[in-house]
Amino acid sequence: MSKFNDQAPKNREASVEVVPYDDSWPALFVSEKELLSDILLPWLTGDIEHVGSTAVPGMPAKPVIDIMAPVHSLEGSRPAIKAAASAGYLYASYKPDIMHWFCKPSVEFRTHHLHLVPKSSILWRERLMFRDALRLNAALAQEYADLKLSLAERFKFDRESYTDAKGPFVDRVLKHKLNEDGV
Repeated sequence: MSKFNDQAPKNREASVEVVPYDDSWPALFVSEKELLSDILLPWLTGDIEHVGSTAVPGMPAKPVIDIMAPVHSLEGSRPAIKAAASAGYLYASYKPDIMHWFCKPSVEFRTHHLHLVPKSSILWRERLMFRDALRLNAALAQEYADLKLSLAERFKFDRESYTDAKGPFVDRVLKHKLNEDGV
């Protein structure tokens, strides 16, 4: 059974393709942020953020713009699911206990991921912390790029395993960052 709702196509998920950094990614984010800022305005509690590898200059990535929008709560932002659909986003019940997750334009061909995340959550803080650590440390970013390229080859047809296999690296970076910040 697909994790996507009835509005999503019932085809297979896209393969994992990591491509060289594209200078157009920041502009693609800004364009989508402008669209989503209006559509999601009733539920937003702050600025929409560009996260994921496309948000790190020079980082090879799956060519999918990851967007994280802050909301007060998942329950309170449930009506935003319908609003996001009006902008072409397909909702999936992926990790529904921590976010509302969407892809666009289809399951198989994704150009955007949208994550509605409570701004007060650990997930919100960790995603920004990880992105910023990569932006500030070229050696760390290169290590992550090498890992992603290796995992994309290993898990070409298994997006979930690709994502899961990055977990220990992400955890290590976050733990180091928390220790560095004295948290």
